[in-house]
Amino acid sequence: MRVTWDGREVEARPGQTVAGVLIANGVRSWRTTRAEGRPRGLFCGIGVCFDCLVRVNGVPDVRACQRLVADGDDIRPQRGAELPS
Repeated sequence: MRVTWDGREVEARPGQTVAGVLIANGVRSWRTTRAEGRPRGLFCGIGVCFDCLVRVNGVPDVRACQRLVADGDDIRPQRGAELPS
């Protein structure tokens, strides 16, 4: 299964979460905080802390630790939370 991370193709296995795919491909940080630009990635791993937010297929604020990857997913980093207006 193939997905893209920030425009480059990375390998993924069925049943992996987005966070699992990123970590398996050497990506440890994929978001920065809005105010100070500090790096964030996987922290709690259970969907509580929201530190692992990414954009998947154009949808912001996806919790990387909760979302299972699908073939062809386009995963992008994001800065801060992109709450709906």
